[in-house]
Amino acid sequence: MSGLKVLVVGASIAGPTTAYWFAKAGANVTVIERFSTLRTSGQAVDIRTAGVSVMRKMPGMEAQVRAKSTQEEGVSLVREDGRPYGIIRATGDPDRQSLISEYEIFRGDLANILFDLTKDNGNINYVFGEQIATIKHNGKDNGPVTVEFANGLTTSEYDLIIACDGATSRTRAMGLECSVRDHIVPTNSWTAYFSIKQDLLKGSRVGQGYSAIGGRFVSVGTDPSGFSRVMLMAIQPRDKRDMTLPFRQASVQGDDSLKNHIAKHYQGVGWKSDFVLQEMMHSEDFYASEIVQVKVPNLYRGRFVLVGDAGYAAGPTGGGTSLALAGAYILAGEIGKYSGDLAAGLKGYEQQMRPLVGEMQKIPLLIPTIIAPQTAWGIWLRNNAFALVAWTGIAEFAQKYLGSAFASTETFPLPEYDWNANERRKDSPL
Repeated sequence: MSGLKVLVVGASIAGPTTAYWFAKAGANVTVIERFSTLRTSGQAVDIRTAGVSVMRKMPGMEAQVRAKSTQEEGVSLVREDGRPYGIIRATGDPDRQSLISEYEIFRGDLANILFDLTKDNGNINYVFGEQIATIKHNGKDNGPVTVEFANGLTTSEYDLIIACDGATSRTRAMGLECSVRDHIVPTNSWTAYFSIKQDLLKGSRVGQGYSAIGGRFVSVGTDPSGFSRVMLMAIQPRDKRDMTLPFRQASVQGDDSLKNHIAKHYQGVGWKSDFVLQEMMHSEDFYASEIVQVKVPNLYRGRFVLVGDAGYAAGPTGGGTSLALAGAYILAGEIGKYSGDLAAGLKGYEQQMRPLVGEMQKIPLLIPTIIAPQTAWGIWLRNNAFALVAWTGIAEFAQKYLGSAFASTETFPLPEYDWNANERRKDSPL
């Protein structure tokens, strides 16, 4: 792969990870990001299963992730007056996680870690404030790709374009010649995130969650800096109706419009909602997005390929970060495996990723109901079931033993690649 010229679009989690592995294999990588700086907002994310395995293959990353951990020790569901139904804590075993992750970190912190691991690499060049204007496939999709940029970067020819710019990827739309909403599968849910300067948990490292009818969920988590992180999650019945359209319409009009839409949706919820909504209106780190899955018929076309949410957003399963880490590793590994034969490498990537994506996109039927019940009866039933498993210790047993199917690093073993092979192939053609 030595000398391969690669363009990566998106400088969040998938982008820097992809750049890391391609540079390790000897490719020359340009990473472009349409925002002027690295985006550091967003929610807490978990690194699990295959994602943990990839992290451990990147020297220094695991220690940095642990150092930037959210430090949340558990989660509780509370009544309107704040009294908890019980607490579920982490297993204490990073190789067999479940509800509480041993590697929970804020998305912005993880993006910073990955950027720092790659920014000084001589084979990687970051360009902020830039995006693709046009893509021209040469040689009937089998030749290099000519890319014209929107903001001044010189038009160039690349051996491979990798879209890592999220579920609503504009690059996917250009590369696959489709609309941005094509291949997006709505889940009729959305989330909003922001911080509050006060410590609403009063020093506790146990996050709190509260549900109201209509699938409205409010959670307050801790931050190592001493303030609070708030998440509002709205889950609506999953049917054929597009119930997130009003949310998207408000989003297009800007943050103020979106905040007003969210405040109206959460009006009268109870618990701490009045206070957190008031704080949200003045928040400077507010971020909200629709929760979707992305399902494309093929992960690549010619010399254009998708990694992370752009190709297989996991939706509410919590597997998106791990899929992004695994996808970056496998794509670079497969192309290197075939000595730079892109057609063979891309085919191998598709074959390796499909089973993993299929498993990590599965949404158990009861998950939306458990997270955010629609009715008062459903909330009562969920809360009391939570209390039962928390107080009896069933939760700890289930997490350590029964939950390992989705939590263990052994569940999705990664293929091994010879990353030093390119040093032995310097004189080989691409």
